[in-house]
Amino acid sequence: MSHANTDVETLNSFLRGELSAVETYRQAIGHVSTDRLRDQLQDCLRDHEQRAAAIRERITKLGGQPAEGSGVWGTFAKIVQAGADVLGEQSAIQALEQGEDHGLADYQRDLDKTHGEARRFVRMELLPAQKRTHDRMSKLKKTLH
Repeated sequence: MSHANTDVETLNSFLRGELSAVETYRQAIGHVSTDRLRDQLQDCLRDHEQRAAAIRERITKLGGQPAEGSGVWGTFAKIVQAGADVLGEQSAIQALEQGEDHGLADYQRDLDKTHGEARRFVRMELLPAQKRTHDRMSKLKKTLH
């Protein structure tokens, strides 16, 4: 498999993660009543949307086909299905933080599957951005306890 193909495949897996993040944040925002909290989540949502757009653009440049969305993050979906429609803010933030953990682990684990320009893009843009939203959720979680 050529580098471009591997890069497209890896970037698509990152894209699916970002699209799940966007979907999950959208749902979570609906479960949050505090303005301050909602603003924070909306910032993270925008951050993930920008990343998704940047990855999509990169994939197209490489001649690939960008992946479609893949639904909400597993943990979050489970909580919502468990009938926690009145999802407490704390469980919402906790699920988001777990999702951010997962996203960070994905980037760190698969960074080396990318090459050249794509690797630089992941290392210099995506990873730092993912660390940012991840740290934000960790801080938020602490303030809620």
